[in-house]
Amino acid sequence: MTRPQSLDDLYSRFDGMHMEGGWHRKFPALWPVPEENFLPYVWHYAEVHPALDAAGDLVSTEFAERRNLTMRNPAEGNRYATVRTLVAAYQMVKPGEIAKSHRHTPNALRLILDGQGTTTTVDGKRVNMRPGDVLLTPNWAWHAHENAGTEDCYWLDFLDVPAVHLLEPMFFERHPDGLEDVVEDVENSPIAFRWEDSLASLGRSTDDAGGLCAAQIEMGSPALETIGLYMQRLAAGSTKAMRTTANSLFAVIEGQGQTVVGDVALPWARGDVIAVPAWRAYRHEAGGDAVLLRVTDKPIFEKLGWLREEIA
Repeated sequence: MTRPQSLDDLYSRFDGMHMEGGWHRKFPALWPVPEENFLPYVWHYAEVHPALDAAGDLVSTEFAERRNLTMRNPAEGNRYATVRTLVAAYQMVKPGEIAKSHRHTPNALRLILDGQGTTTTVDGKRVNMRPGDVLLTPNWAWHAHENAGTEDCYWLDFLDVPAVHLLEPMFFERHPDGLEDVVEDVENSPIAFRWEDSLASLGRSTDDAGGLCAAQIEMGSPALETIGLYMQRLAAGSTKAMRTTANSLFAVIEGQGQTVVGDVALPWARGDVIAVPAWRAYRHEAGGDAVLLRVTDKPIFEKLGWLREEIA
């Protein structure tokens, strides 16, 4: 092998070796602050609801197993995620339908929007799902959903699938029998945060998250290994602004207003989902009393020592 006689020759040799010199990278490996890749965005339940109803007529659970509509961030090149590490989806189950049992390494949770009569079974424990409830599905837990009522049921799913995609420990398995054969009905469970309990706890809370809300409660500590959940009550007016290295999704349980992310104003109402990517200054402006569920990958950043937060 001849010795390169010029930098151009040396760089050409590097290309052939699938290497590059650290002093002349085509793309930088380090930068002073987080890049702005994913975009602030809002999905409106009022627009999604008719699409889910149409899917209910055209797509059976036998065909799709889970009838859901994934919220894909409009960032260029993004194929799936809602923010970098999290994905959200709207789901609907019709009366008499069963979403069969499966399990996967991603963690998941559900926020129920509308409808009565649906249950979720997680590792043999079956609990009712009612509007305002938050239900957890820890990683590798068997889980199925059934609508034994008379109403279409709608909810929001949140999962850390994009984080699993990035780190690559993805495993998925359908239950060999379709459903678990031993099931116990329970009213109280560590996986179920009831709406009435959340409201009562919010009423007692004096934690305003440093001015980011009127009051908040944390569900679990954290709720899941990779996902933190905070129920936040807003009063009329504007909150303080924050930017954080953690990504956040906000689901509107009650009220209306807007979230301002940088110079982008995202109006919201009940059932909407707001994407706030990492290191974007944001604040909420509520038109009156409102309740939001914050879903965030903050636990990952806390575990790894990467969490930075600034409130202004």
